Amino acid sequence: MVKLLASGLLLLQLVAARFAVTPVSELKKNSAARHSALLKREDTDPSLLYKEYNLSVPVDHFPHDAKYAPHSTEKFNLRYWFDAQYYKPGGPVIVLESGETDASGRLVYLQKGIVAQLIKATRGVGVILEHRYYGTSFPTPDLSTKNLRFLDTAQSLADVAYFAQNVEFEGLNETLTAPETPWIAYGGSYSGALVAFLRTQYPKIFWGAISSSGVTKAIYDYWEYFEPIRQYAPPVCVRNTQQLTNVVDSIISKNKKKIGELKDAFGLSGLTNNGDFANILTYGIYGWQSRNWDPAVDSPGFFEYCQTLVSPDLVYPETASLASTAKDLISAGGYGDNKDLQTALLNWIGYVNETAVSQCSGDQNACFTTLNATYFEQDGLDQYDWRSWDYQVCSEYGYIQTGDTPPSILPLISRQIDLKYGTFFCRAAFNITTPPKVENVNKYGGFDINYPRLAIIGGQADPWRPATPLADEARPRRSTTSEPYWLIPDAVHHWDENGLFANETTSTLPPNAVVYAQQLEADFVKAWMKEWSQKGGYR
Repeated sequence: MVKLLASGLLLLQLVAARFAVTPVSELKKNSAARHSALLKREDTDPSLLYKEYNLSVPVDHFPHDAKYAPHSTEKFNLRYWFDAQYYKPGGPVIVLESGETDASGRLVYLQKGIVAQLIKATRGVGVILEHRYYGTSFPTPDLSTKNLRFLDTAQSLADVAYFAQNVEFEGLNETLTAPETPWIAYGGSYSGALVAFLRTQYPKIFWGAISSSGVTKAIYDYWEYFEPIRQYAPPVCVRNTQQLTNVVDSIISKNKKKIGELKDAFGLSGLTNNGDFANILTYGIYGWQSRNWDPAVDSPGFFEYCQTLVSPDLVYPETASLASTAKDLISAGGYGDNKDLQTALLNWIGYVNETAVSQCSGDQNACFTTLNATYFEQDGLDQYDWRSWDYQVCSEYGYIQTGDTPPSILPLISRQIDLKYGTFFCRAAFNITTPPKVENVNKYGGFDINYPRLAIIGGQADPWRPATPLADEARPRRSTTSEPYWLIPDAVHHWDENGLFANETTSTLPPNAVVYAQQLEADFVKAWMKEWSQKGGYR
């Protein structure tokens, strides 16, 4: 069970929330799994409920900006779906910006998620809109670096603005384009940042926006990803992870004669690069973000990892033969004869062997390296599931999750996973050798972004919270109906987006905190609509 769940974690990461660096072998498996899932969905796809449409939009919205030269006068198909079953004249358009994924995976939110809830509450039209360079919405014939020049925040925002001003909804006998109709944008994570930017950059097109876990602050070295985990995960699990990671770092950096013994203990003696070795050890801790209150998308992998690491007894009896090795390694790592930590190390070894090592039957470098330059040279459209977002990471957003914590904080992942290691794909895939231009993102407001009818929602325990206006570093705010600001207790990543059918609810599902957040959203959106009616629109 652990093996299956752990491998599944790779498929659940969102908005750069992948492992610090995903092994190339896993990128290949992810791509194959995605294509397989798409084929399976053809029989039961929500397209049986929601027809697929396309709107022709400009490839290049900024023909006079030298950044995009050589310019293009072409258009491409931007894919979308809509649900008008609750629509009544005067209702808004609620558009969900899908972000860095195939947007068909967001259709469930028309059925029972946040979009369904909002269009019921407001008698509006719900839309799922795909992002350029994802799914089937490609403005160029391939994903070569030169053809990725049209993939940035400004062009992506302009797509949504153009869509709102030009779309026609089949079967509706009235025009619902902006600004004559109130448009309200919703997004989670990266798309949460986009919709916040839409509200500030196109305020006469978008009447309101809900930014859920919106990463409005681009950060290059994003070691802070692990801070909410350190603060809110089970303390003993956190402590053991920190101390064992410190053992690994101490041996690699200060006791090189023991590196071979360390790799042998984990069954990874065939792995050449120390960064690759350290990266494999991160698999358990990265499961935190895959937690969700919704059973349909939740993964228990993180707590399986923690239960393994905090157990006072051996979870994997076969590791008993390594007891003397564990004692030697813990001592070499600076923790003396710490028997509890020795047991934790043996359990960690067993966990890594079951969830990772056992999945490789050949060359470990081929299985686990992140440094395969040949793989990153692929630039066909079928590579978009890693290549498109990686380009955005390398060019504008950063979010390289490293172990570079301040000296006073023991990291949860190895310090071997630094910027040089974590940005190999930037150099190999795109020949980007300089830090991302985070100023292209942060100019929109960063932590301090605010605007009337812009809601900021997020999870208290979200590893992306340090990149949102809900970060500890951000200025305190007072929540109002015009500018709602809400931190969902104990929640992780955009937990307000999911929903349940009435017959799926129980006394504990959805959790009270999520019910409250979603009701808050419905209430302030209705208040925004009342304001629209009173003002007569933008006038």
